[in-house]
Amino acid sequence: MRGNIRVFCWCRPLSKDETSSSKKSVVDFNGANDGEIMVTVTETTKKTFKFDRVFTPKDGQGVIYADVSPLVTSVLDGYNVCIFAYRQTGSGNTFTMEGTKRDRGVNYKSLEELFKIVNEREVTYKYDLSVSILEVYNEQIRDLLATPSSKNLEIKLDRDKSSHVPGITDAKVKDINEVWNILQTGSNARAVGSNNVNTHSSRSHCMIFIKVRAKNDLNGECTSSKLWLVDLAGSERLTKTDAQGEQLNEAKYINRSLSALRGVISALAMENSHIPYRNSKLTYLLQDSLGGNSKALMLVQISPSESDASETLMSLSFASCLRHIELGPAKKQVHSAQLQNTRQMKLSRKVRKLEKDLQNLKSKAKGDEQLCKDLQEKVKELEGRLDSKAHSQITSEKQQRLLSGKLKEKEQEHQPSIVEQKVTPIGFTIFDSAMWIVFCYCLFCQNKVLERKLKEQEHQRSA
Repeated sequence: MRGNIRVFCWCRPLSKDETSSSKKSVVDFNGANDGEIMVTVTETTKKTFKFDRVFTPKDGQGVIYADVSPLVTSVLDGYNVCIFAYRQTGSGNTFTMEGTKRDRGVNYKSLEELFKIVNEREVTYKYDLSVSILEVYNEQIRDLLATPSSKNLEIKLDRDKSSHVPGITDAKVKDINEVWNILQTGSNARAVGSNNVNTHSSRSHCMIFIKVRAKNDLNGECTSSKLWLVDLAGSERLTKTDAQGEQLNEAKYINRSLSALRGVISALAMENSHIPYRNSKLTYLLQDSLGGNSKALMLVQISPSESDASETLMSLSFASCLRHIELGPAKKQVHSAQLQNTRQMKLSRKVRKLEKDLQNLKSKAKGDEQLCKDLQEKVKELEGRLDSKAHSQITSEKQQRLLSGKLKEKEQEHQPSIVEQKVTPIGFTIFDSAMWIVFCYCLFCQNKVLERKLKEQEHQRSA
């Protein structure tokens, strides 16, 4: 959601007392489907108001929350969200926000859905949820979860103009079973009273603060967002409530803080350079929700009774003015430092892996280098052997040539005719040398045979 603050309007049904005293409804819901509501001012005058959504008295808690839900769940995506209920006293505001054990209100349903989505996303996201409950009572901030309840806590602003209350109780919640007890503890500690209009009138502004820290395991993105669920005390007309003593003092503080809220709304609508957030603890706490980059929704609740017509018109006029405030685009609350740390850790792990791979490659290269040296030595050894064999071959060839020369000499001595034949082998090879030896041997043998025959012939002659 971007742009203006969204405004929903809900009208409660006439009470039993109002029906029994024949009070009439001055509210017309014929244009409710189009976001319009009409109020009868006089018998001849009617005034129409336009909102983002209009709920009739027949619409229950489930119908109302169905339209609130998308805004609530966006806090899990890293966006700041503020939902506050505004009304005149006795219009059913507290019932809408708190509800009962049988009919839960916006507060419980919001946390219930948050935990449901947290469980659905547990594969890729890790969430950490905490709840704080405080009230602004007579311009003092009280921690409703502290025992005993702490008083007069201070508001601090972060560098990004985000408000927080140091020292507030931060209750960690891990499942929905813990939520109801925490909400009940805060509700029971809230200041209430009784007046002519409401027997159980809230005397303070109750604010539930839900802190959500998330981490995306896929990309390492970390967000830190917050959800404000604010139940504003109802505006009171003192002449009607007949408040006295302490209640009168409480009513003055309530009206003063609501007046400060209207002043801030008016200044924002007029785009003034100065916005009086510090005029009230209420507006100071809501500073980053009203004028920052949050998503904001107001639930304005009215009474249909003719006896409350003036308060109804005032509430609707205020809500209509609020609807025209331009917030600008909502900004995702990415925790840059944590995201940087996460990315740094991932980068470190990647660097360590690369270093390990490099070391393995170096070891392998070293082994390959040793193998290369061994192969080079083997090559040298083989070359040495080859040189030795070549030398032996040359020596053998020399010996063969020497032997061939001697054989030739002997042949010339015993067989001049044969020796006279010119045998000039050209280009002797090892094979030619072997054949020449065989040839010489054959000549030698033939020579021996001839010598034996000559001896025999000489012997016969002598005989």
